[in-house]
Amino acid sequence: MQTETLKTPYWFDPGDPRCKSPYGAAPSGTAVVFTLRPKRAEAFVRARLTARWEFDGGKVTALDLPWTGLEGDRDLFSAALELGDYVGLIWYSLRLERWDGSAVETGTYQLTVYDGKESVPAWFGEGVTYQIFPDRFCRLTIPDPAGMAGGRTVHQSWEEEPEYRPDSKGEIRNRDFFGGSLPGVTEKLPYLKSLGVETLYFCPIFEGPENHRYGASDYEKIDPMLGTKEDFTRLCAAAHKLGMRVMLDGVFNHTAFVSKYFNGDGSYPSLTPGAHQSESSPYRDWFYFQHWPDQYASWWGIYSLPTTNKQSASWLSYITGENGVIRSWLRAGADGWRLDVADELPDSVVHAIHAAARAEKPDAVIIGEVWEDASNKIAYDVRRHHVLGGHCDGVMNYPLRSALTGFLLGGDGAWFQADMERQRQNYPRWAFYSSMNSLGTHDTLRILTLLGEGSDRKGDTSRDWRCAHRLSPEQRAAAAARLKLGSLLLYAFPGSPTLYYGDEAGMEGFEDPFNRRAFPWGKEDKELTAWFTALGKARSTLEPLRRGELSWLQCRGRTVSFLRTLEGEQLIAAVNAGEKAASIDLPDGNALRLPAMSGKLLRWEEGQLTELLHT
Repeated sequence: MQTETLKTPYWFDPGDPRCKSPYGAAPSGTAVVFTLRPKRAEAFVRARLTARWEFDGGKVTALDLPWTGLEGDRDLFSAALELGDYVGLIWYSLRLERWDGSAVETGTYQLTVYDGKESVPAWFGEGVTYQIFPDRFCRLTIPDPAGMAGGRTVHQSWEEEPEYRPDSKGEIRNRDFFGGSLPGVTEKLPYLKSLGVETLYFCPIFEGPENHRYGASDYEKIDPMLGTKEDFTRLCAAAHKLGMRVMLDGVFNHTAFVSKYFNGDGSYPSLTPGAHQSESSPYRDWFYFQHWPDQYASWWGIYSLPTTNKQSASWLSYITGENGVIRSWLRAGADGWRLDVADELPDSVVHAIHAAARAEKPDAVIIGEVWEDASNKIAYDVRRHHVLGGHCDGVMNYPLRSALTGFLLGGDGAWFQADMERQRQNYPRWAFYSSMNSLGTHDTLRILTLLGEGSDRKGDTSRDWRCAHRLSPEQRAAAAARLKLGSLLLYAFPGSPTLYYGDEAGMEGFEDPFNRRAFPWGKEDKELTAWFTALGKARSTLEPLRRGELSWLQCRGRTVSFLRTLEGEQLIAAVNAGEKAASIDLPDGNALRLPAMSGKLLRWEEGQLTELLHT
């Protein structure tokens, strides 16, 4: 008999609690109830669920769903799938059969089962995060680079362009510094507080030869151009007094060629030789040598970033031990870590980092750099445990950035909703609410440039052209309008709205290093700064934006709108990114009218709308 496979069956929706309960990911130790709801007239008599338990050797089980009653003109077939102590992904499909053997079935759905004992601190996802690229945020004096790792130069003018041309060997070495410092950040804490910032996320601050410091020379030492460990502790203490927490960037997948561990150029005189200097070095097994000392594994083949050996017991102890890197910097004042290239770290290492952080500070948070859906990510042919509990408490939400910028640049609001709803169903609630949500980072084009150019494609333009290029007045006005709409949704959405330094000041720029220019103190875009200040105040004072449940209103065409609800208080975020006025249908039958290219944040109480913020 014929079996028809349905992509979107009317009788089962995994996001509908009438069909699947609980909503979304489920904790281990519980059961998930599945209910199929076909029309009575279709005469189905049998229902079955087939489940493949991926993390249990691919075991397949079948569950019959007996008929359990009627609801109007619909049959109900229902049963509970017991999860036991399983943690991992379950892939399931559903089938309905008639007496004559004809059948319809679904495609495959994902069920995420996470550790039911996991408890994640809520503080990160509730407030605004501000990402700081330390060398380019604020300097108080022009530093002298003499004696510092890497053969550095320092720009005398804060307004100069970063070096982007290759040197005589054809390399872009990133050895030009501007001299931003930790005391400079401390001086700007009142400014950051005015933006509503509650978490300071620092790109790497440990000693490193390159201005981005994504290859550490010494994890135990603050880069001398940034200051000292005492400067860091003072910064953390001052931030804590203002209600801010501090998150560090942990780059453990690789170190620098110029480091006390590898010491590829011999610039670290020490009684302890580096792995490149001696095969008897205590750091020798921290790295992979195909042929010592000149052939070794490095990140993406970049010779200046030798890859670490995660199987080395001494390396792991150095990172996660009682006096290791993770715990010692939490002890010094930090509150959490963001893990660079988390996919490159084995799950066992991420788990050890997570355990070390929690052992030092029970409310410490671990955020992973993951560019895709972290619930089903495969890296190096291994399905990752990122958000299953005991690993990452949240991840960088690049899927949100893609969906949101796609919408702002002409996409359908329904696509944004579908992408975010899929992610919400796949993630444990704590992971969804602890996402690091951003429109731009140090690895992407400046958001104004993207929204003004309409694409991240640079075409055949030269680096000289991209360095000199600025948006036209018309492009910039359009980009600013789009940015206001996108940031309104970002600040109203679950997860921490994360602001890349200078986006609030109207900075422009293509790829690295043009997206890493020095902050334009005294030349900020005052209108954008005022807007982000208002958004920050809303996020810090309106509890539904911090912790409230999410429910979708109207997302179609050029509109996106949703509701955040907490303890009876309801807030609506609504955006019309189109060139014509649009109406948003409300659940009570009324409509909210939005002019072209406009957005609003409103309180909805007893059928009355009170405008709190508008673009």
